[in-house]
Amino acid sequence: MKTKEYNPSQIELEFAKIFEEMSDQFSEALSSNKIIKIENHMQKDNPMVIFHLEDTDGDAHEVVLKIIQRPDK
Repeated sequence: MKTKEYNPSQIELEFAKIFEEMSDQFSEALSSNKIIKIENHMQKDNPMVIFHLEDTDGDAHEVVLKIIQRPDK
């Protein structure tokens, strides 16, 4: 299938949504952090999912996933 739209592409949007929906599984797999909040930025050229975490010491951390589909060759 030829991709006609890359900003954002349908694949990028689907991956971003899947990462957000899998947050419970990520939380279970994290050894010393818990997910406090999730932000999604689906309207950007390259969608982002931002995980706000808290470690066992109460320190805040962020993990940012930026989803980029490369153009077809």
